[in-house]
Amino acid sequence: MPRENPIARAALAVLTSAVVLLGLASFDPPAAAKAAASPSAPVAPPDGVNASGEPFRGTTADGQVRGYADLHSHLMSYEAFGGSLMCGKPFDERGVEEALRDCADHGKDGSLAWFENFVSKGSPVGTHDTTGWPTFKDWPSQGSLTHQQAYYTWVERSWRAGQRILVNHLVANRTLCDIYPLKKYGCDEMDSIRLQAKRMRELETYVDGQSGGPGKGWFRIVQNPAEARGVIAQGKLAVVLGVETSEPFGCRQIGGWPQCTKKQIDDGLDEMQRLGVASMFVCHKFDNALCGVRFDGDATGVILNLGNFLGSGRFWQADTCVRPEHDNEITPSNDLTDLLAGPLAHLRPLGITLPVYPKAPHCNIRGLTDLGAHMVKGMIQRGMIVEIDHMSVKAAERTLSILEEAKYPGVVSSHSWMDMGYAGRIYRLGGMIASYGHAADGFVGEWREAKKARDPGRFFGYGYGLDANGMGALPPARKNNQDNPVRYPFTSPVDPNVTLDRAQTGLRTWDYNAEGVANYGLVPDWIADMRNVAGDEIITDMSRGAEAYLRMWESARD
Repeated sequence: MPRENPIARAALAVLTSAVVLLGLASFDPPAAAKAAASPSAPVAPPDGVNASGEPFRGTTADGQVRGYADLHSHLMSYEAFGGSLMCGKPFDERGVEEALRDCADHGKDGSLAWFENFVSKGSPVGTHDTTGWPTFKDWPSQGSLTHQQAYYTWVERSWRAGQRILVNHLVANRTLCDIYPLKKYGCDEMDSIRLQAKRMRELETYVDGQSGGPGKGWFRIVQNPAEARGVIAQGKLAVVLGVETSEPFGCRQIGGWPQCTKKQIDDGLDEMQRLGVASMFVCHKFDNALCGVRFDGDATGVILNLGNFLGSGRFWQADTCVRPEHDNEITPSNDLTDLLAGPLAHLRPLGITLPVYPKAPHCNIRGLTDLGAHMVKGMIQRGMIVEIDHMSVKAAERTLSILEEAKYPGVVSSHSWMDMGYAGRIYRLGGMIASYGHAADGFVGEWREAKKARDPGRFFGYGYGLDANGMGALPPARKNNQDNPVRYPFTSPVDPNVTLDRAQTGLRTWDYNAEGVANYGLVPDWIADMRNVAGDEIITDMSRGAEAYLRMWESARD
């Protein structure tokens, strides 16, 4: 289902401000308990995690791992976009009081936080409590988009409840960085990716230090599925590195001309593997030299279309789709623009584009370029996972055809940003699908839709793409949940060894029923609410998420 994308909403705020400035100048939980071979109590959880019991370790009798999987989050995005856009960090060696600080430029009462106000409240005017630790009066919260959502102890609470895979996408967007006025770093996207990869290693070392020494921490970065299985067998969290960036290896386009070569792509893929990256997007929010993107709609799309023009010299171009799959509708699109769109299309070969579109359904005229195909084939050769979200349907079509010709299963849709008409092809390849962090009932709806498209001959597990720290809202509380709320304390629906009470940090306690997923620590509560909506079936499929991901990854590397 179409939804507002995190980077899209961020770009909406920044680009709107720029315009103004320019104008002015099958698993059942008991089996997991039986799989807890040779239990050994891990380091006790820190105050506030509110999860008691020994997390399960080992595998089931048939060799399967158990646990749920987040296929799309951004722990280190505070270093992205110039390094001054996001407030707070997932850790700081000086302690929580340093890590969970508000941005200095927000002022004493948040009235100067124009960007936070815009993306979170829809207006640049507003205030919020900036104290942070230890009171957290106004943030983190489900709808505060520039404040830290994934402090390491919040992730720890989810791990203790049964999470066993976290795909952390290193993220960058040069256009957003260029326009945002505050910066600590330059806007080269690959430099940002390298810095965030370094920070991930530092977090792993920090957690080790909190857990008794090198290698003893619960947070383990893995580079292949065998390492992941070993980590999960120890009862720890396997962290996979991915990359979501708009210009991989500098592959932007200007005036229709690519700004990278096949050699740059090859060298870039080799470097990503040295950094430990296993999964990559080919394009993100703007058309680049590799592929056209799946549009954002409504007002957000109008502003991002301007960003596409500022970055490449061309507006998005769309035709009325003749295939069942389609991209999101963009505006303006009405009877008048439909009359104009045909004649204006003749100007495209001259490099002249105008944001005037025919009637929906819309398809981006740009698909996967030859350079993009080279990147996809290079990822296949290296056993990397292809992220198909954000591709235009024309690009996704060619990408899937390349994967099918190669019989390559390493493909995922990690956060609800593709046409679900492709779900069957992904499942038949052996790939995996995960849903964005909707409210529990909305998530259940997407799970049911995806499950209908599954390949009955393959193992099925389901995951989520929380997009934490991606400048997107986390799952809200389910509406009208009074009759069947999450009741505290509760047993983890995935690991019956673990009991959870309300999430707490400092002096602040959160109740999922009222506040939704206010931070990453409330993911277990959200999954428990999915059980309220859909029963044990969805818990079984979520519990198989880690195994499904590993099978896909292993098949890609065979």
